Amino acid sequence: MLEDLRVQKIRRADGSWSFSILWPDYTADEEAESYLRGYEGSGSQQTYAYYLVDHLRWRIREGLTTETITLQDLQRYQGAVGAQVPMPYGQPWRMPPKRPYGTAALSISATVLKTFYVHQCVRLGINPQLREALDVTRLPTKADRGRALLGHVKSSMPSNPLAPPNGTRRRHPKMLPDAARLHLMGSVNTARDEMVVTWLSDTTLRIGGLTGLHLVDLHMREHAGCGECVSPHLHVCHRHNNPNRARAKKKEDWKLVDGVITGGEIYRVSPAMVSSYFKYMTTEYAKHATEHGMLLIQLSGPNSGEPWTADAARGMLRRAGQRARLPGRIKPHAFRHTTTSKILDAANGDPSVAKAVGNWASAAMVDEVYGHPDLHSPEFSAALAEVWGDSE
Repeated sequence: MLEDLRVQKIRRADGSWSFSILWPDYTADEEAESYLRGYEGSGSQQTYAYYLVDHLRWRIREGLTTETITLQDLQRYQGAVGAQVPMPYGQPWRMPPKRPYGTAALSISATVLKTFYVHQCVRLGINPQLREALDVTRLPTKADRGRALLGHVKSSMPSNPLAPPNGTRRRHPKMLPDAARLHLMGSVNTARDEMVVTWLSDTTLRIGGLTGLHLVDLHMREHAGCGECVSPHLHVCHRHNNPNRARAKKKEDWKLVDGVITGGEIYRVSPAMVSSYFKYMTTEYAKHATEHGMLLIQLSGPNSGEPWTADAARGMLRRAGQRARLPGRIKPHAFRHTTTSKILDAANGDPSVAKAVGNWASAAMVDEVYGHPDLHSPEFSAALAEVWGDSE
């Protein structure tokens, strides 16, 4: 059966997870296995496995193999899952209740398809036409040169013929509704949930980083032993073996020496965060916590005291938003966008400040996404009035 080709999660001895693609007889797909092993220990392996298994199921339906598939076939697949392609692509592949891929998902799919087939063509020495079609380059942009070492001498950059067109970055990312923090604080039910809303509101923490925090990562006093920040702060450390499977997105180097964490992503801690932390620790955490050493725990049910997952935190925020009658769905990443926008406004538009506070990849990206004028500011209104001829 087509649907019997599936992703299998494998728990390793150190608590981490691996992902393989299995056939109905429980044997691993040899091509997928050789490809996915290259991402062992990374968060990308799970994502790539699920995108790849979807493509392999489609490939079975179309009667194609690595030896016979062409670039046009891969473009047809991209069209079948949601891309706009200038060709007939046949029957749509992702049928309701599944939704077509959005722009970000199409970009990931394009990356998986290119790297998978280039890997197989090189490893097996087959289908040189496909390898040549995928191994294309483009002229470097100004941003490419700015990011690269000795960028001024670059004459070409790798390109992906399966990727959606450029210019797809969200210019105005989704923000929280007005007064969302106040309304959410009135709708949550526990000190833990109050702390989550406070910490997301006062930092640019991602939900994976927040739910992956250990108590040892928190330096909630001035002049902590790490010597990396004189103010109260926390360290977000990428760990692949957290029992709740929460992971920080960025893999900054970190280490634990004599019980003191150094490195990782460093976030300043506000007085409100410190207050909410001690309220939670002296009540719910002291009552329910077990010996795992993680910060956020489950407060009820058979697994009370065990680490709280990122999905559980998302569900808590969604339900609190519904109880507060806030418009739309409250998502953790909206806190990150909202806080970054506020920091940029408070810093008089200086993207380097927002980059440092939010641990963003680059100041240029912050400026591109958030550095737009306030549509309701007096300066913006005055400029429009002058253009419209209403300044007299």
